[in-house]
Order: sequence, then C-alpha cells, then structure tokens
Amino acid sequence: MCKRWKIFIIQSWRRFVARLRPTGSFSAGTMLGKQGKQWKSMCKGLVLGTLLTSCMILLYTLAIPPVRLNLQEIPVPYSCAYRPAHARALPASNASQIPSGQGGTCTPKVDIMFMKTHKTASSTILNILFRFGEKHRLKFAFPDSRNDFFYPSSFQRSQVKDYRPGMCFNIICNHMRFNEHEVLKLLPADSTYFTILRDPAELFESSFHYFGKVVPLTWKISAEDKLTEFLHDPWRYYDPDGYNAFYLRNLLFFDFGYDNNLSPEDPRVEESIRAIENRFHLVMLVEHFEESLILLKDALCWEMEDLLFFKLNARKDSLVSKLTPELRSQAIDWNGIDWKLYRHFNASFWKKVEAYGRERMARDVAELQRRNAEMAAICIEGGQPVEAGRIQETSMQPWQPFGEKSILGYNLKKNINKKNRKLCRKMLTPEIQYLTELGVNLWITKLWAHVRELINW
Repeated sequence: MCKRWKIFIIQSWRRFVARLRPTGSFSAGTMLGKQGKQWKSMCKGLVLGTLLTSCMILLYTLAIPPVRLNLQEIPVPYSCAYRPAHARALPASNASQIPSGQGGTCTPKVDIMFMKTHKTASSTILNILFRFGEKHRLKFAFPDSRNDFFYPSSFQRSQVKDYRPGMCFNIICNHMRFNEHEVLKLLPADSTYFTILRDPAELFESSFHYFGKVVPLTWKISAEDKLTEFLHDPWRYYDPDGYNAFYLRNLLFFDFGYDNNLSPEDPRVEESIRAIENRFHLVMLVEHFEESLILLKDALCWEMEDLLFFKLNARKDSLVSKLTPELRSQAIDWNGIDWKLYRHFNASFWKKVEAYGRERMARDVAELQRRNAEMAAICIEGGQPVEAGRIQETSMQPWQPFGEKSILGYNLKKNINKKNRKLCRKMLTPEIQYLTELGVNLWITKLWAHVRELINW
C-alpha cells in the first residue's frame, strides 16, 4: 500500500514537471510577445504541482487504514433484529416452503450484510438498503471519514464508525475488501449475506473507463482507444504490484478478498468460490437485476414497496464501449477468474429462479416494473436521467469519474404530492449525499473531491 502511494505521488509530480517544459522553438520577438502568457502558465503549473504534491502527501497519510488493535472479544448477540414489522402472510405458492407450525408467515429480516462489489449496480442496491434502514430505524455499520472501509485494504471491524466490541449492528453495505473473519465478529449470527456479480467482460469495460485515469499503468497507453490497445497486449501495460492495478484484472475476485492474479486453474480459485457459496445466501446478477431483487425480497421476507428503485450511477450510452466479439473474448481471457466465478453463480441463480417458479417470477417482475414506472412518472422531471450539466440541484449530482462528467443523474419534479415527496427525493439521492444525510462524516472523501476539482483547473 505504502509503495503504491509513493509511486503514484512521484509519477504525478513528474507529469506536472513535464508540462512546465517549453516545447518548440521561438524567435526573440515571439518570445517577448508571449513571455507574459508563458510565465503565467508556468506559475499556474507550479502552483498546481505544489498543491497536488502536498495534497497527495496528505491523502497518503490519511488513506493508511487504522492500525489494527487487539480488540476485546465480546460475542455479538445472535440477533440484533428490532422486528420492524409484524410477521406477514406468504403467498399460497410459498406455503410448502414454510416449516410446520409457522402458519405460512415470515418475519422481515433486518440483520443484513451486502457485499458491495464495483461497477455492478450496487449503488442502486445501497439506496434500497438506506431507505429500508431509515424507515425501520436500523443501525448501520458505517465507515468513518470516507465512503468505504479503507478499500483496498482488507476490512477490519475497527474501521467501523464508533465501533465497540459486542455492539449490535443491523446492516453493513459500504465498499470493502471482504474479510469474513472480521465481518463475522461484527454482525449477528442470523445475518443474511448477499452480493451481486456482473458479466466480467462488461465489468472490465466499465471499470477500465471509470478508474482508468487513477491507474498509472494506463498513462503510457498512447492509442486513442486505450481499452483495445490494453487488451491486445495486457502484460505490456499491467504490473500486478502497480498502484490501483487491481481495478484492471479480476476485480470481483479481488473485492471478495482473494488474490486476483492467480491462474484460473489454480485449485485455490475453486476453494474460494466454494467459500463464497457457503457464506452468501444469495448472489444476484446485474443482467437480471429485477429477478435478483425478487429473489432478495423472498429471502428477506420484504414487501414489494421495499424494492422500488431508480437506476443510479448509470453512464451515458455514448461513452459505453461496444465490445466486439474479439474484444469480449480477450476481456474474458484476461479476467478468467471472474469469468469462472460468474459462470458458477449464474448456474446457481437460475436454480433459485426455478425453485421460485418461472411464472410466479414473471408476474412479480412485471409488478415491480409497473410500480417503478409509476414512481418515475411521479418523481422524475422528463421521466429520464439527464447529463450532469443538466442536473439542477447540487444535492442530486452523482460522483463522477476523474477528469470527466459521464455519470447521469436526475431532476426532481416540482409540486410532487405530499404523499410521495419524501420518497421521491430519497430514491433519487446519490450515495455520497445520502451517507451525509445518515450522519456519516465524509471529510476525506470531500477533500479528495476538492483535490480532483483543483487538478482539473
């Protein structure tokens, strides 16, 4: 971690120094004519370079995760459920799944671990969890000072805001590099674990676009189409120990806490997939998002209204690279572990759908789509997301990739009826702003946002 930060700071400084060097040749008259502009440009570069170096050193010290303490071992209660609602009756088609003596009812589950993977519609799921937790006054295990648990370091329960051994937390859902041993010591034993995966080729394209500019490995790619150039010869640009290199290979496997540079045929890969299967009650799929939510509803005994959503953090279609069959094949080969992981849970997902019932699933998905469409008509100006520059409220501006504004957002309709006004705003609120509303102090995240704005000055 320390080595990667040092390399990043040095490389960033060198890039700014290089920008200060005059290029081309000038006559004496031309140089006199342009001397003022040149000095102004050089001064601006020196100011930016100095500020960048200072900020990077500051962020380097802040980004080091807290020292792991020898925490007192106090067992977490078996359940931290506050029982937000009475047991509800299940549909007749579910009656056969209920143990005898329970009368065809279930109780909503509130002890939840959502493993938030990158570029997998996970921000949309976070919004669902935030709203459910707020509605039922549940206790979240939030990070302290930033919006993730010091990713990419391995999760430690000491990273949780105001953590004390033996405390009861209902929900943990922010980005982390999963560490089962530590999570088990944080959450009650009755917690439901779920996560979400995405087709690895599409995920790689999205990750490469979103994180590429903060991965120094990509800076030396001179081609205009950097993704194509990278996939044609990945080892030319990839260093397993490079700063932020994990974003460029088997990112899903890395998020689960494993070595993303193993060979797909390494026996440890199969062992890790089995461990994930044993720990997580449900693995959702981005490509079948609504079906996944229906399975989640079934697993948690929630109501349909708990699942309503608008797609958050979506990218402009014009900036989404359309992978050719050749590039798709290369992306899958390069992310072979993630492909193995995805195929395994794709198969288990459809077994769950079969057990749920295909016709029943189709009915429930149609109902969810209908309700979402109704909410969009009530809440969203124009009924569609818009580009960042057209978002009217600052509070509705989503976090953008470094150096551009490619993530879409929404404008809230004016004069929404009182019944839906609060729900509409909550459903449209981006992750960073929602975390702030929930009381999380994101000063490191906000500091980094100011640094990004300064660099783009």
